[in-house]
Amino acid sequence: MLRQGIGLLAWLAVTFIAAAIGAWGSMTAPSFYQSLALPSWAPPASVFGPVWSVLYLLMGLAAWLVWRNQGWFGTARVALSLYLSQLVVNALWSWAFFAWHQGGLALLVIAILWCLVLLTLISFWRLNKLAGAFLVPYLAWISFAAFLNFTVWQMNPNLL
Repeated sequence: MLRQGIGLLAWLAVTFIAAAIGAWGSMTAPSFYQSLALPSWAPPASVFGPVWSVLYLLMGLAAWLVWRNQGWFGTARVALSLYLSQLVVNALWSWAFFAWHQGGLALLVIAILWCLVLLTLISFWRLNKLAGAFLVPYLAWISFAAFLNFTVWQMNPNLL
């Protein structure tokens, strides 16, 4: 029981550390986001924090479920390695878009992220259906974010 609790805290910590690294790159995001020409369907900046908080919680729980049932070695190793890889790419996107103002690079990063999240979701699903299901909202949000990234980049050629 103690091992499971420590494992849960560890997976949540790893996930939220990645979130914090991304947030560090997004420190000017609200003002920068407001300065951009946005499509009519773009959510207000205030939506992103709550959405990402829920997604990061689901992501950490999903990783823990896979780890709890499979451990690090054996069948879960690839799935959990994919998970850790997508966390790195997730954090990188915030830097590419918000800190470096590189819309094209951010689009490439989010395309790689989308592929990694899909592979992680499939890998998790095969090991634990609930863990895979926990990543479905994340994949949906990344899909939306990729389309938003592309649209905003096209609408702001001098800023991105």
